[in-house]
Amino acid sequence: MCRNIHTLHNFEPATTDDEVHAAALQFVRKVSGSTKPSKANAEAFDRAVAEIAHVTRHLLDDLVTTAPPKNREEEAAKARERAARRYATQATAQIA
Repeated sequence: MCRNIHTLHNFEPATTDDEVHAAALQFVRKVSGSTKPSKANAEAFDRAVAEIAHVTRHLLDDLVTTAPPKNREEEAAKARERAARRYATQATAQIA
């Protein structure tokens, strides 16, 4: 999965439409292999982003959980910690 697409479910405050759109955009970029489509493909690209964002919003609205909502700052700190461990391990492996 694309590292730039983050979990959007079960956060307090709730996931914004901008976050949903950003995830949809990253997904379409990954699938299409293009960060900026040509003029010939721009309409299809934009339509795909809008449709995926729409479906994603419905999914998030319909999901249920008994888990307590996650805190964005705590989740971001955990992600930074994982990245620091990952890149420290990679740097060590490259030196050896």
